[in-house]
Amino acid sequence: MSRINILDASWLAVESEETSMHVGNLQILSLPPHASKTFLRDEVQRLKTSSDVVKPWNQKLAYPSFLGKLIAPTWIIDKEIDLDYHVRHSALPKPGGERELGILVSRLHSNRVDFTRPLWECHIIEGLEKNRYAIYTKMHHSLIDGVSGVRLLQRILSSDPSETGMLAPWSVGPKKKPRGIDADHVPTIQDVMHHAVDAVKEQASNTPQLAAALTRLVLSAVKGRDELAAPFVGPQSVLNMRVKAQRRIATQQYPLNRLKKLAKDADASLNDIVLYLCGSALRRFLMERDCLPEHALTAGIPVNIRPADDVGTGTAISFMISSLATNIADPLKRLETIKESTHIAKEHLQSLPRNTLNQYTMLMMSPYILQLLSGLGGRMRPAFNVTISNVPGPKETLYYNGAKLEAMYPISLIAHGGALNITCLSYAGSLNFGYTGCRDTLPSMQNLAVYSGDALEELNQLISKKAKK
Repeated sequence: MSRINILDASWLAVESEETSMHVGNLQILSLPPHASKTFLRDEVQRLKTSSDVVKPWNQKLAYPSFLGKLIAPTWIIDKEIDLDYHVRHSALPKPGGERELGILVSRLHSNRVDFTRPLWECHIIEGLEKNRYAIYTKMHHSLIDGVSGVRLLQRILSSDPSETGMLAPWSVGPKKKPRGIDADHVPTIQDVMHHAVDAVKEQASNTPQLAAALTRLVLSAVKGRDELAAPFVGPQSVLNMRVKAQRRIATQQYPLNRLKKLAKDADASLNDIVLYLCGSALRRFLMERDCLPEHALTAGIPVNIRPADDVGTGTAISFMISSLATNIADPLKRLETIKESTHIAKEHLQSLPRNTLNQYTMLMMSPYILQLLSGLGGRMRPAFNVTISNVPGPKETLYYNGAKLEAMYPISLIAHGGALNITCLSYAGSLNFGYTGCRDTLPSMQNLAVYSGDALEELNQLISKKAKK
């Protein structure tokens, strides 16, 4: 039995019918050359009989009830896991296109995981056009974050297209034991409080730096002293209403070299370009619906703080907030504003000692978490308008039992007050965008993917024109 840390337990506490807290990954693969007609059926059967299931795939809640998720969040090992339930086989009407795949994955991602079982599902989807198929895997955020999730899935893949008989994802765990607090008793809310107090005591020597960083955030929000974007300064928008259970998924893929060259030509970082594309697409999307706020939308950006040699699972992130400059019509001025905002945010985060980042994150994000826990999400000013993440993925082309992995798309979660999440994942020379939104709040959300492509073309032309002058 292992206790769940505070950050991971918060994802359980926020779980509801409308706000399912699982994250997913959509892999597009091309069938191996000369694959048999029963290749996928055989694969599904092989995966369902992979009896060696390891952490975190074999962990389930000891007390799956509502109160158990709040006052006693604890993992135990499921020794009789039913892979016939967790591994599913679906098919698109041939030839299934990206639209049909998106509709199916949207429906699958809308369904909550079963809290009486290990919190994950894997769906093998056949019938995708151009001799391809897809694997959609989802797992609760309390078990995994975006970085560790990609690492887990990557470990089963091979750079050798001829390798076969490869293990199932759930048979390969992290290289190290996932972080957790072992306990031989049932944890309570008092235990959580004691854990928080111990953390504060441990960081007592860093209190001045922590206080200074938080004071700067408050002054930025109240007095507008500098360009540091703070929580709860973004405007109310259609993105920040209450959400319903149904999700809509959209994807987009760009050559990574093209984005990096554009970033270099614009004297910007790759993340600046990502934020620009997202902000520009949102500006156009909201203008068409006559609901673009007067003030700039802000983005909450998770920052991985996991040490390079730590391959455990669980959440290890901090946050920074940046302006998306959606109130600026001129594209080049919009990019410059985003660059300045992210530079200040990074400088602010880097000014903190590394061992205070967890405390800083908890203190900065606690109003947001309390907003969700109290049911006030979507009923008051948002902490930020949209979440935008960029997760590093595999650099080389990979295969699974001879099937070439063509693309990996991250699929994330949304909550009340945040109806849109945009996550990017790099893979084999491409950057793959995954858009996750509330179906009812954001109709025609797939237009965001189209508009980001248009924004890329426009910026490329403007930078090229500027360079010629």
